[in-house]
Amino acid sequence: DDDDDDDDDDDDDDEDDDNEDDNDGDSDTKGFTDENSKWLKPKGKMGSTQQLLDSDSGSVADDSDSEEELEIERKSRVLDAEMSQMEDEARTELAATIASHSSVYHLPTDAETSHERDGSTVVAPSDLRVRVDEVLGVLADFRARREPGRSRVDYVARLRSDLSELHGILPELVDAFLDAFGPAECAEFLKAGDVPRPVVLRTNTLRARRKDLARALMRRGARLDPLAPWSKVGIVVYESSVPVGATPEYLAGHYMLQAASSLCPVMALAPRPHEKILDLSSAPGGKTSYICQLMKNTGCVVANDLSSERQKATVANLHRLGVKNAIVTIRDGRTFAQSDPAGFDRVLLDAPCSGLGVISRDQSVKLRRTMADVRRTTHLQKELLLAAIDAAKVANTHDDKDNVHTNGVVIYSTCSVTVEENEEVVDYALGKRNVKLLDTQLDFGKPGMTKYKHKRFHPSLSLTRRFYPHVHNMDGFYVAKFKKIDHHTSKNKNKNKDGDGNQGENHNNEKYNATITMEVEKEEKIKPAENPNIKTNTEIKSIMKPRDERRSSHSDDKSDKGGEARRPSAKGGKSAKGKKRTAAALKDKKKHKSKTLSVPPVKKVNTSAKVTKPRRIKK
Repeated sequence: DDDDDDDDDDDDDDEDDDNEDDNDGDSDTKGFTDENSKWLKPKGKMGSTQQLLDSDSGSVADDSDSEEELEIERKSRVLDAEMSQMEDEARTELAATIASHSSVYHLPTDAETSHERDGSTVVAPSDLRVRVDEVLGVLADFRARREPGRSRVDYVARLRSDLSELHGILPELVDAFLDAFGPAECAEFLKAGDVPRPVVLRTNTLRARRKDLARALMRRGARLDPLAPWSKVGIVVYESSVPVGATPEYLAGHYMLQAASSLCPVMALAPRPHEKILDLSSAPGGKTSYICQLMKNTGCVVANDLSSERQKATVANLHRLGVKNAIVTIRDGRTFAQSDPAGFDRVLLDAPCSGLGVISRDQSVKLRRTMADVRRTTHLQKELLLAAIDAAKVANTHDDKDNVHTNGVVIYSTCSVTVEENEEVVDYALGKRNVKLLDTQLDFGKPGMTKYKHKRFHPSLSLTRRFYPHVHNMDGFYVAKFKKIDHHTSKNKNKNKDGDGNQGENHNNEKYNATITMEVEKEEKIKPAENPNIKTNTEIKSIMKPRDERRSSHSDDKSDKGGEARRPSAKGGKSAKGKKRTAAALKDKKKHKSKTLSVPPVKKVNTSAKVTKPRRIKK
């Protein structure tokens, strides 16, 4: 009975406590009312969020030992703790980054880097990258982060030296890239040059379709994707278990290994069936075969190149790909307009260049090419571009919808990114020939430059396109599209002297000479030594004779207007006084060279006129 009474007392106490808790909850904030309220936390009042947080505080180990905590609650608590730690680390890192970017960077002096220059110490590539990043950060906010007493030139010189050492490239090439891109973009360009470009295949639609080719290569273990929306024949290969240049499909001519940038000039050329097209520098035949593919083996494509060894690869590729409308020639492209002036509907010139845009494919360019090579290549490119324009027909039809001219189109392209080989050559052609630039119809790529250092180019050069490895993930390339207006040279005489190597224009072919008559007459002076009817100074000296030897021909000399002979004495001979004068003159002639008249240049030479004898000059 006593035990029963105790149990009844405990039950009464519990009921009183429950009633008190209910009254408190109703007065302040109502607590948990569901059937699980006994094991939910907190058991006390739920009046504020702070109480809930305080009730949940504690170590993860203590909570895991508690029998009242669910597994999902424990995992949630762990995730919250990890997120809180990550936020703290992020705040710490942000503060360190702000401090480093706002602090003044100490540029190493010449004394501190002397051991690097003499080769006694080799700096690790990681240290060079850190130093390059620091210098780029200073140049981005030069006023706030520069070291007192240091100019921008000092930081650029340090950056030039570090980039040259880090990427193994000549310093003069780094200077050229810094001028063309700027510090930050130059570093990105050189970094992209060390990364290989993806392998790209061009489907040969003369023998296969792209989806069939992709299916066949995937069965052989290749992992691939379509190249881009702008190309209907390109395939990019990421990985392949077999070499893509030795598959049965390759040997059967179903595709061609070709860089993505090499497709752009042919797309800008937009060849049409039944046209006559010239590829002035065609080896090894990638662009030529693409032109024939777009023409569906109709018309005629002349594939020319100067190297006979390289043309062997062109012939082999054309046979493998099933091309039937191509003619392969081996001759100097600068003389091509002699045999067929203005005879081609479209002309493609993928000019020889320094190759500074394809560094990822040929690392030797970094040390083998110099700016002197670039200038020599520029000389050749100008000659080839003028010859390509002379070989094209005049545009006579225009399609306003597609902005495509049926003929008179010339494409100039290079695999270089230097301004000297691209914009300067195009601007030179605009001043020498009556042509204008057209839109390339390529919806990607960066516009060409209209300003470079102190130079200013024609505003229409913004229609040309540039392609960069660090922007478009393809080789560095340049494409310009010309329209030929007429056969005459341009009236723009901003360059009166042809001092850039335009010697290859003046040919013997009469039709070709007719196209450059204005340029020859207005820019070149006729030299006396080049005309057979005008004597040189040496020949004039041989004509001059002493007076006594010319006495018999005095009557002829008198009729000539070019000279005034001295009249002899009335007796037919010389007097004593005259003999003395003659002897003195001969004596002075031995001591001093006789002066001769220089013949002035003439615009038109009369072949029937007699060569006059020069007048004698007395001392």
